[in-house]
Amino acid sequence: MQALENRTYDELTIGETAALMRELERLGTSGLKNDILELQPGASAWAGLLLSHLIETQLPGLGTIILTQTLTYGRPDTPSGAITATLAVREKRTDGHVVLDFQCSDPSGAILVHGWAEVVAPREKLRRAASVSSSVKLHTPGARYRAALEKAQGLPPIRTAVVHSVDEASLRGAVEAADAGLIVPILVGPAARIAQAAEAAGLPLGAFELIDVPHSHAAAEKSVALVREGQVEALMKGALHTDELMGAVVASGSGLKTERRISHIFALDVPSYHKPLFITDAAINIYPTLDDKRDIVQNAIDLCVALGIDAPKVAILSATEMVHAKISSTVEAAALCKMAERGQITGGLLDGPLAFDNAISKEAAAAKHIASSVAGDADILLAPDLESGNMIAKQLIYLAGADAAGLVLGARVPIMLTSRADGALARVASCALAQIFIRSRLSRAV
Repeated sequence: MQALENRTYDELTIGETAALMRELERLGTSGLKNDILELQPGASAWAGLLLSHLIETQLPGLGTIILTQTLTYGRPDTPSGAITATLAVREKRTDGHVVLDFQCSDPSGAILVHGWAEVVAPREKLRRAASVSSSVKLHTPGARYRAALEKAQGLPPIRTAVVHSVDEASLRGAVEAADAGLIVPILVGPAARIAQAAEAAGLPLGAFELIDVPHSHAAAEKSVALVREGQVEALMKGALHTDELMGAVVASGSGLKTERRISHIFALDVPSYHKPLFITDAAINIYPTLDDKRDIVQNAIDLCVALGIDAPKVAILSATEMVHAKISSTVEAAALCKMAERGQITGGLLDGPLAFDNAISKEAAAAKHIASSVAGDADILLAPDLESGNMIAKQLIYLAGADAAGLVLGARVPIMLTSRADGALARVASCALAQIFIRSRLSRAV
């Protein structure tokens, strides 16, 4: 720990400087075609952050108000490694405004960014303790999907029925996933509407097989029939309601049901979490029973194992880490852990009940004296019910900036169950998950 102490307007002198060195860590890109995941955060993401940090902590420091900043970049890409940022007082104005010159350089001394900022300097002396961070982490959207996408490269694409693909989002996701070598799309839906949506979006569909059916219900039924006939290996939801598609999947005589309960798994890339995070079930099972939860956990573990996560850690969520007879989710959590001990759930490490904070924060777990290899390091979060799981996932997406892919397992084939609001990134990542899962299952069967 060290003390932060500001420089008041009266204390500042022309030519006074402040500097810091930080390791700039870039979280990576996928290398896929069409810039699917190569969405660079841009120079302003790191240079602006360093400038603001210097102003607010050193020069002038605490209590400073930033009015204007202008930056010019000497190179278009985002660098990595040691960066030195420097501020210098250029001008003091009588109204309390101060103009600061700013620059960032690499270890060779080359100027990466230069610019200036105008601030209102503090009049009051302020001092407080602060911790020092030695690095600045930039999060590339979808960065943690990189491992899955790289694992998928070189695998044979999977024949996929894209169900009722009559809007730009579902068509674009199918086209980009096909370009990345993940799927071979078979578009199922009203041919005229599909062609109209493709033309409006400027998407070429000439190479794709198209099966003309009159409406969304027919598209779902036809796609399920394609699975039953062995013509496709996976389903991908297009512009139709989830219950339309899943109704056809679970219908009597569909041929897609297995002895395993069907469940949905969110694969989330949460910028503030240290690894991919899987949440289940947030889309299919409303109030799952204990037996349902056994299958839901096993589906999620199987996906993680297929992705190369050895012994994925499962946090069974509730409102507390203690078992209470009046909170059924705590009792079921304890039962699931015992089921794992007896081999009824395999391939993962289970602990529960755990409150959300204990599941994802080692500090929170330590504060409550929870000794667990799962607490604070969970790969999978098992929600008590659909309502809580859906809220957790949506909060991470819309408040924490998480990217979300989704997959339904437990049926004969995986189902990419993305939301109609999801963009191409979620759909492509979901295709990669499905491709890896199918190819992994086939390799284990050989």
